Amino acid sequence: MDRVCFVCTGNICRSPMAESVFRAHVERAGLHALVEVDSAGTGGWHEGDGADPRTISVLEAAGYTQDHRARQFHPSWFSRLDLVIALDAGHLRDLRALAPTARDAAKVRLLRSYDPAATAGPYDVPDPYYGPIGGFEDCLDLIEAAGPGLLDAVREAMKEHTA
Repeated sequence: MDRVCFVCTGNICRSPMAESVFRAHVERAGLHALVEVDSAGTGGWHEGDGADPRTISVLEAAGYTQDHRARQFHPSWFSRLDLVIALDAGHLRDLRALAPTARDAAKVRLLRSYDPAATAGPYDVPDPYYGPIGGFEDCLDLIEAAGPGLLDAVREAMKEHTA
């Protein structure tokens, strides 16, 4: 079983959106029994809350489902995760600093690094929280663009695990 966790700041906007989108990619690929997908935040401010209503609205309008409760990422999770996907450079830095080992730090990647169109960066998915709904729609576009590349990377990792 490969395990992927998406991480943003509060776990109510970007990371639950990425979790829903990537879970849909995994299910369409027939890998739902082999790949576990979840999300968390670098902070615990919204722990136990559902996703932001704008996140839910944008996901539902695009045909994605979600059933989300925010939680905070804990360093002990690194041992059970294969990939920790940061939504921006600040999350990447914070997560790598939390990693107990260099091997764990190497599991942390930026989501947009899997988007072939994002060749020169920046690789951040901007935080839509303080803006209008259009920011959430833009966020979804960036997340969707990275999904196929991330799925290919997970498939490749799965081959390496079984080889």
